[in-house]
Amino acid sequence: MMNIQSLLDQGPRHDWTCDEARALLGLPFNDLVFVAQTLHRRHFDPNEVQLSTLLSVKTGACPEDCAYCPQSIRYRTGVEAEKLMDTEAVLASARRARDQGATRFCMGAAWRRPKDRDLEEVIEMVRAVRELGMETCVTAGMLTADQARRLSDAGLDYYNHNIDTSESFYGEVITTRTFADRLETLAHVRDAGMHVCCGGIIGMGEGLTDRAEMLVTLANLPKHPESVPVNQLVRVAGTPLYGADSVDPFEFVRVIAAARIMMPASHVRLSAGRMEMSDEMQALCFLAGANSVFCGGRLLTTDNPEEDHDTTLFARLGIRRESAPAPAGPNGAASTRA
Repeated sequence: MMNIQSLLDQGPRHDWTCDEARALLGLPFNDLVFVAQTLHRRHFDPNEVQLSTLLSVKTGACPEDCAYCPQSIRYRTGVEAEKLMDTEAVLASARRARDQGATRFCMGAAWRRPKDRDLEEVIEMVRAVRELGMETCVTAGMLTADQARRLSDAGLDYYNHNIDTSESFYGEVITTRTFADRLETLAHVRDAGMHVCCGGIIGMGEGLTDRAEMLVTLANLPKHPESVPVNQLVRVAGTPLYGADSVDPFEFVRVIAAARIMMPASHVRLSAGRMEMSDEMQALCFLAGANSVFCGGRLLTTDNPEEDHDTTLFARLGIRRESAPAPAGPNGAASTRA
């Protein structure tokens, strides 16, 4: 049994073991949530949640075979391939998101790796959105070191590149790129001076050890990801994981709590899958340390709770929307925000 007081007394660590993470996930539920909430209060206002919006700026026809993704060209999911959006259309979406209370605007492009000419258009979007006073995030597949530097020079605040699951389970979900490829891109992002947004997906058939190993990989990075999205699998018809078993709500909350304990100063985002979560389950996630959500009725190509539902839920829980952070420096990562 893990010692509760020792968990409360420790500072941020980068030397977690899988056995420790497994023991953490196996704590009595009340003890686990107590530790997570206590550490959460040391770094954040417990009644504030950061709002982000995620827009698909280039949809479908992705050559990867991620078994959960409806945008893969290998699966018939009804998602039509679309070209890269123009900057003015993206900017209009960003303005709507800002007016709804979002402080971070995330742009997703279904590429394995962006071509340099595509990156120029994304850079134009980043600059335009930053002029609205919003934080910017991009997820566009693997990056070279040079591409990461160009995005950083353009002022990009965050780059998202999820590891999805444990290294040992990774090949069961994706075969068109390796776990090492993921880590290489994360290193390029960090070395370029940007914030890292990196998390995983729960409910793909992984076991407790896989969840522990995923959290250990994230927590033992040279610097904890500033943003850690925890997704519940959205089972999309046509994808290989469509028939996956649903996740026990308490097991999902345990992952949120463990992420908060292992990465206490990171924003832990309650991400995909909220449409299948009850209000009570989401409330437990906030209690366990989640302090960021995606807002708006669309999350790339799948449904997400509408703004009025989130507004009502936050009012019931006494949760406020986190205010926009102080402006970043010229490379988009100079502020000290989490």
